[in-house]
Amino acid sequence: MKAMIFAAGLGTRLKPLTDNLPKALVPLAGKPLLQWQIERLKAAGITDIVVNVHHFPDMIINYLRENDNFGCRISVSDERDMLLETGGGLRKAQPLLTPSSKTLLLDRNLKQDPILICNVDILSNIDIPTLLQAYNPNEMGVVVVSPRDTQRYLLFDADNRLCGWTNIATGEIKGEKAIKQQGKDMNKLAFSGMQVLNPRIFSTMDKVIADKGEKFSLIDLYLSIAEKEILRAFIPENYRMMDVGKINQLSEAEAFAQAL
Repeated sequence: MKAMIFAAGLGTRLKPLTDNLPKALVPLAGKPLLQWQIERLKAAGITDIVVNVHHFPDMIINYLRENDNFGCRISVSDERDMLLETGGGLRKAQPLLTPSSKTLLLDRNLKQDPILICNVDILSNIDIPTLLQAYNPNEMGVVVVSPRDTQRYLLFDADNRLCGWTNIATGEIKGEKAIKQQGKDMNKLAFSGMQVLNPRIFSTMDKVIADKGEKFSLIDLYLSIAEKEILRAFIPENYRMMDVGKINQLSEAEAFAQAL
């Protein structure tokens, strides 16, 4: 199977480090964030990887080349002309992730390996093989979530099917089913930046592109298809994660990474 690492972000919260360095190459306990992610995937047996780039793209490309791709088959999806967000970035990387045509993707009877997608700056203790076992090839995918405190949550029904999104600070709710129920009787779970998706996901993007254009998030995409397609919550046991997003958290992040 293949994996994609989102590594194209500007890393503004990590300034001034990212004034001269891409977020993916910010060092953590002696090695860059990107290397941490590649090694976790490789340890789980996933060695066919796509990395997207935008901010200082050549530095990432050269880093991978200098390290012989860490013994993996790594392709680069180049977004230097425009940062496309997570959904748009996934769409641009399609030729690197699946050789199938759109016609084949529309065939629900065609079984293809899923795609694991993660953010370069989110570290966790997730057991990837267990996550992959939770994936159902007859559905659109599973998203890793947790009950941690935040302001923005994905909303799931009693069957752990994605129904919507909410911002509890503003009271905003998105998603037809969630709006109808005003979010009642739904589980609020925080997205953790990792998911396993059916390659058929590429055939479902027309509506969100019509609404948002080429730049859109995966959450935008999920909400646009949630009425027709099944995306389920995966809640890892004893889950620990850390978003390496702020410069003043790097010392804590180093300790977290070394304890994984």
